Formats: sequence, C-alpha cells, structure tokens
Amino acid sequence: MTSVTPPTTPAGLATQDFITASEEHGAHNYHPLPVVVATAEGAWMTDVEGRRYLDMLAGYSALNFGHGNRRLIDAAKAQLERVTLTSRAFHHDRYAEFCTRLAELCGMEMVLPMNTGAEAVETAVKTARKWGYRVKGVPDGQARIVVASDNFHGRTTTIVSFSTDQEARADFGPYTPGFDIVPYGDLDALRAAVTDDTVAVLLEPIQGEAGVLVPPPGYLAGVRELTRDRNVLFIADEIQSGLGRTGRTFACEHEGVVPDVYVLGKALGGGVVPVSAVVSSKDVLGVFRPGEHGSTFGGNPLACAVALEVIAMLRTGEFQERAAELGEHLHAELGLLTGTGKVTGVRGRGLWAGVDIDPSYGTGREISEKLMDRGVLVKDTHGSTIRIAPPLVIGKDDLDWGLDQLRAVLGA
Repeated sequence: MTSVTPPTTPAGLATQDFITASEEHGAHNYHPLPVVVATAEGAWMTDVEGRRYLDMLAGYSALNFGHGNRRLIDAAKAQLERVTLTSRAFHHDRYAEFCTRLAELCGMEMVLPMNTGAEAVETAVKTARKWGYRVKGVPDGQARIVVASDNFHGRTTTIVSFSTDQEARADFGPYTPGFDIVPYGDLDALRAAVTDDTVAVLLEPIQGEAGVLVPPPGYLAGVRELTRDRNVLFIADEIQSGLGRTGRTFACEHEGVVPDVYVLGKALGGGVVPVSAVVSSKDVLGVFRPGEHGSTFGGNPLACAVALEVIAMLRTGEFQERAAELGEHLHAELGLLTGTGKVTGVRGRGLWAGVDIDPSYGTGREISEKLMDRGVLVKDTHGSTIRIAPPLVIGKDDLDWGLDQLRAVLGA
C-alpha cells in the first residue's frame, strides 16, 4: 500500500463535525458517503481522523492518474509561478501547444477548450446546431439532435432537457426543445429517428451513470455508418470513458470507430484543475466566429500546462495498457461473483465496471456504506448497482484487496 502522511485535524473536530457544518451551510445537491477526506496519494485517501481508504471511484474518472500524481503536480506548480490566467482577450504561450497536442491525440484538427464536462457538452450542442445551419443547410430553428435514453451528459438546463432521469429533470422546466430520445443500443430506433433536420447523434460510447452500460457489439460502428450516410455529426461524449479508462485512449476505438466530434473532460485535467474540450475537424469547429462562443477560463495557461502533461502521459500508451491488463483481471474476478447468486450482473471495459447486487443483500447505497466501513470507497447508482473505477495507477495487490472487501461484504 502507498504510504500516506496522517493528516492534521483541527483541534476537537471529527468526521461528524465536518459533515454537520457542510449540511448547515452547503446546498444539499449531493448525498456523499459519510467520510471526510483530508489527504490522498495514488489510489489511497486518508480521512480527518487518520483512517485510510482505497479509492475505487477516482472522481468518476477525473483521477485516472491517481491522487497527487507527481508529474501533474509539478506541471501545475511550474505554471503557477509563471501565469495562470490571461482570459482569451490575449494569447498565451501554452495554448497553441495544448490545442496541437490534443488534436494529434484525437486524430483531429481543431480544439475548442472549456472547463467542465457540462460546458463541453453544451459547446458540442451549439457546434452541431451551427454546423447544421451553416453547412448542412437545415432551416433556421429546425435543427434536431438524437440522444439515448438513460444518458448522462451533465446537469445544465439544456442537458437535463434531454435526460430521462426524472430526478435530474424535475422542477427545472420549461425544457429546451430540439432533441429526440431513442433507446440506447437500438440501431433500428436510431435509424428511424434521424430525419433531414437531424444535425447530430450525441452518445456516450459506454453509459457511465446508467451503470456502466456497454452497447451491443457493432452498435457504435452502425452509428458511424448511419451518421455518415445521412450527413449527420456523430458526437462521442468520452468525458468518463475516454483518456485511458477502458484500456484504449478512447472507448470508440474498441469498435474501430472515429466520431466526427470528441467531447472530453474529467481526466483531461488530471484531477488537478477542471479542463474540458470539444475536438473535431476544421469543417466542423470552423463554423465559429469571434464572439459567438467562449469562456474566460477556457484554455487558461494553468489548465493547458496540466492537460499537456496528461496528453504526454497518454501518448506513451502505458496507462491504456495498464487499464486493459488490470481490467481483464478485474472483470474475471467480478465475473466469479455472478455465480454466487449475490451479484446479478457485471458490465464494463478496462478498469471500469458496473456491478448489480441482488437487492435482497441491500441497495447500492447500503453496499457502498459497508465497503466504506471496510476501507473501500465506491459509489452507487440506480438502486442496487455500484460502480468500480479505480485510478489507473492502482496496484494489483491493492485492487485484489478491494475486491476481497466486496466479497466479505457480500459473504461470497
């Protein structure tokens, strides 16, 4: 196990004190597990009372390279001493290299940087609509985008407008029009939904929040063929699935597919700063003119410096290879649990898995809390499903230890 220096806790404060203060002064838009993290390194986190936990969530893939990755921290520190923000009113000396290297990593030509994943998805929606009007020739105001049910692309007003999660949608209307929802993985339904006014198909190559749902074999290739035939943009939201998580740089690669647009975030900032981007061709991103879209912090020097180090790490292929090898082991071990009758299903790719627990053994929340008590942190979703997505730097022994705790919780 990685050694972590015990944290210093303010005199008299314990876990419940921090939680009580948070609930009193912070809006209750999350329901976190009752753990208060003070320090972290690699795949391990330590709470305010000195208890250590194996991180098996990795910030929903934002921490692919682990907590406190030295290369990323050093890159951030070096840039902090130089310049952190210029706004896009001026050029800075990290921007061109960031755009160039990210475009190369994606096999694309242009980059439009933002900050959060939701901002990048919003940017992709605006890009598709503008492309539809200026390039495809869709009548003004008629552009439509096809999305999948059970998607998770963010929580802005526009994005929740095409969500099927009522918890995310309720009380946020009126909703933004222009979206058609079809079942995920159903190519026939997608084909039927595409019209002459369709400008894009927006999909997660693997649906994360839905429980790490992998589409049927051939689905992504079918989407690529359909969108090409109908002159429609294929937008792949690789915010969670991309940048090494599934054993490839992008999850689309598992079917040999290259979309028209990549939407990236989370791991692009290495868990250090929020960095996101839309990456595409000049024909697509070239539709923007000055003043039509932007962000004060998007593509800032600090973000570019950290992201450049992330890109350099991914170019070696070592993290993708590690995710593939450890992922094969992870899924083999989880697969054994399906024979116990306590796990009803396992899905995923690479170091990413959705595990469906038989409801008679508890909800996903209850299983997550029991794992927390044994020093493992995961997160539940949709009833009795838990997600497992450790940092790609996790050691095999630590991964096995975490799986042992899951077996112990289930009595398997």
